[in-house]
Order: sequence, then C-alpha cells, then structure tokens
Amino acid sequence: MSSKQFQIISDFIQNRMTMSHIYQPVMLVELLRRGGEASVRDIAKELLGKDVSQLEYYDTITKGMVGKILSKHDIAEKIYEGRRVSGFRIPAADDLTRAEVEDLISQCLEAMDEYIQKRGDGIWSHRKKSSGNVAGTIRYEVLKRAKFRCELCGISAEEKALEVDHIIPRNKGGVDDISNFQALCYSCNSMKRDRDDTDFRGIAESYELRDRDCLFCAFQSGKERELVSENELCYAIRDGMPVTALHTLIIPKRHIADYFELHQPEINAVHSLLDEMRKQIIGLDSTVTGFNVGINSGEDAGQTIFHCHIHLIPRRKGDMDNPRGGVRGVIPDKRIY
Repeated sequence: MSSKQFQIISDFIQNRMTMSHIYQPVMLVELLRRGGEASVRDIAKELLGKDVSQLEYYDTITKGMVGKILSKHDIAEKIYEGRRVSGFRIPAADDLTRAEVEDLISQCLEAMDEYIQKRGDGIWSHRKKSSGNVAGTIRYEVLKRAKFRCELCGISAEEKALEVDHIIPRNKGGVDDISNFQALCYSCNSMKRDRDDTDFRGIAESYELRDRDCLFCAFQSGKERELVSENELCYAIRDGMPVTALHTLIIPKRHIADYFELHQPEINAVHSLLDEMRKQIIGLDSTVTGFNVGINSGEDAGQTIFHCHIHLIPRRKGDMDNPRGGVRGVIPDKRIY
C-alpha cells in the first residue's frame, strides 16, 4: 500500500502542478534522488544541466574561442560530423600513461586555482544578469514591452532565453528603474557585457513604423492587391507591372527606404519569404527554370517607391534570346560580357 507522503506528492504531480517551465519536476527529482534533501547549489546544477540555452552558450565558447586556441597550438583537433564540428580530441592521447594523464589534470587544476585566486569571482561577471535580482513584475513588463524578443538580434523568447539587462550598467551608475532595462537574449547580453551602455529598445519600437502616404505601407491596411504570403516582419505581393508572370515583391512591413538599413531580423524574414515564394512559384509553374533577385537602392539605381522592396522575377527558358549577364542588364551596354 502506498504511503501517505507518496500519495500527497503523486497527487501534486498529477493534478495540482501547474508548469510554466520544467523547474518544479527537476527540483523534485533531485530532492527525491538525494533522500529528500538537497542544497540550493545541487538543485541549481540540475536546472543548469537541463537548460539548453546555457549549453548552447558554452557550445559556442567551446567551438569558437577555447577550441580555436587549443587547435592553433596543436593541443586539440576538431572532430567533424559532415561539415559540423561535433567534438575535439587530443592527438595521440593513447600514448599518454595513466600517471601522465593524472599529472596533466593536476597541472590544469593548479592553473585554474592560481587564476581564480588572482582574479577572484569577477571572472564570471560576464554571465551575471546584474549585481542583484530584478523583481518579477519589472522583468515581465520589460519582456512584454519588447514583445518577448531580443531587442538587439530580434530572436523570440521561445527560441532563446531572454535576460533583463541594465542599459547603463550598475558599475557606471545605472539604476534599477524600468527605463534602464531592456530585453536581450543570453548571447547578445553576454557579448554586450558591462562596459557598454547601448540602448537597443528603439529597435523593437521601429518595427511598427508606417507612413500613411507610402504605397506599400497603405497596402498593409487597404489590401488593394492580393496578399500572397507574409510573416511577422515582411509580406509578399505580385508586382503590379510584372516583368514576367508571377513576378513577386517581398516588402518589409516597417517603413524603411533602403535595404541596407534593415535590421538583421528583417533580413532573416525577407530571405525566408524569398525562399518560400521561390518554392511556391516553381510549384505553380513547372516552366520556371531560374530567377532574378533584384533591389533598387536609391534614385540613381532606379528606385521610385522609397519603401524597401525586393523583386523576385521568375525566368523561363527562351523568355529572351540571350539571357547572359542577367541583372547586369540594369546598364544595357554592360549586360553581355
């Protein structure tokens, strides 16, 4: 017969545990495995082991910084799975005796201890969110204001853990006021560190910029022509004066004139929709055998609507006598080479 405590905990897990993350069951498992009692650090280690975002951060450190240095000095070499670095190995590791391995490990541990004594806990400051806790209500308001996206790279909180960052760091006089907080993913926050006070919040607000006198801004509300597809940051329509059948425009929703002024998330969104439209057009017309992708940037380059847009022009075999040169035809005498 089950004990009373088993029934209480089981009932909680099965019926009363409301989860916004995996933290509760992870903590319970650690407590149960340790006979009902565990330190905060033991539980924190288990949570860290389950946090994919933190593992991804140290994956990047391993491949990008540490691995490169050890590889440069021929201490370690990369292991590949296809074109992806999946691990590292010490060359001729089998030649090391057990005693030599233990000696080398001891040397590494001594080097770490010496470095920590010299530098102190400050060596981990780049991974600390702040020198104190951010209240849950403030944290929520900052993330909500950022629409749960990193205010630098634009990645969603569903894809990468977001941190609440002091715009002006505390060590530079920054205060714990909501006006001094911004949402950054753990990667952008760790790169920013506490030496930089760049405010990225305006980026999130700029995505909503529209001009009521702009044809492409007006289209978003008026829908004069058929919307072919869209994602969060851009949309696609057929060109009103097509060069070829199914000529399509990819248009950022933000009112911005120049492709070179797009934020990186917008560039990602444009490229994603370009690929989607290419596949769609090929599915609609099997005679399509190629594409021209073009952007007019500036009046002298032929731009007439000063809202960035990208042309995706399907090409078919024989649609002109000699297609050689492609987009070089923007200056007709230079197309053939």
